[in-house]
Amino acid sequence: MTPRNLPTQQAQTAQSLPAGTLPSALPGTLNSVQTVTTAVDQVTDRLITAMAIGEYLPGSRLPAERELATMLQVGRMTVRAAISRLVDGGLLETTRGRGGGSFVRQQAGSDSHASVHRTLTARWDALRDTCEAVSLLHGTIARAAANNRTDADASILRDRLEEFRAAASGQPSQKADERLHLSIAEAAHNTTLQITLFEVESRVSIAAPSHLWGLPNGMREMEARALEDHENLVAAICEGDVERAGTIGTEHAQIDFELLQAALREANGPTI
Repeated sequence: MTPRNLPTQQAQTAQSLPAGTLPSALPGTLNSVQTVTTAVDQVTDRLITAMAIGEYLPGSRLPAERELATMLQVGRMTVRAAISRLVDGGLLETTRGRGGGSFVRQQAGSDSHASVHRTLTARWDALRDTCEAVSLLHGTIARAAANNRTDADASILRDRLEEFRAAASGQPSQKADERLHLSIAEAAHNTTLQITLFEVESRVSIAAPSHLWGLPNGMREMEARALEDHENLVAAICEGDVERAGTIGTEHAQIDFELLQAALREANGPTI
């Protein structure tokens, strides 16, 4: 757990950094596999990594500072200092007034590699185990959906599939995917399974409530693969093919870990 309050001297240092400074150029967080030294460093790393792996895609709005602070288990001023760094570094832009907030300008580039490497390697064993659990849970829920779905559920699933098929690459596709999987979970008609899946999935998140969507240079290929999986999964559920639905659901959910592996390779991490 990261500290909730940054010592005064460290906070002043973080807030006085020159424009354009990202964690890879900060004292104690040079472009190497070093541990970060302050809570602001840690939160900045996590936000950069969340953007790099596509939890936050360009145009996405970050949660409010208070919500992010709760999510990351740090103080609100720590979140504010980290966001300020990322605004200075050009990854975020902040607008005020109605509809304002902090918005992603771009997915992190090559200068994010140190942050991504630190963040993912520090959690790698837990991420691998959790992704495996998520995959197994998706298979179980797909089986339950194939067994328990109603005609109304089948109609909703076909509609959600068409929405995913029609969605543009990136954030629209990410949102359509989220709606489809939520409908599959609802079609299982098992509240305990739904709650368990959502709780375990939240442990995969680096710093966002959104599902990771991968690196820009493989996103369209991943979306095409996801569409094929979705078509087969919805067909199996609607046809009541329990075992086939379970197999597809399990295998489809493994995409998450593959995306994390790709991000670590991109960051020049060790071979996994």
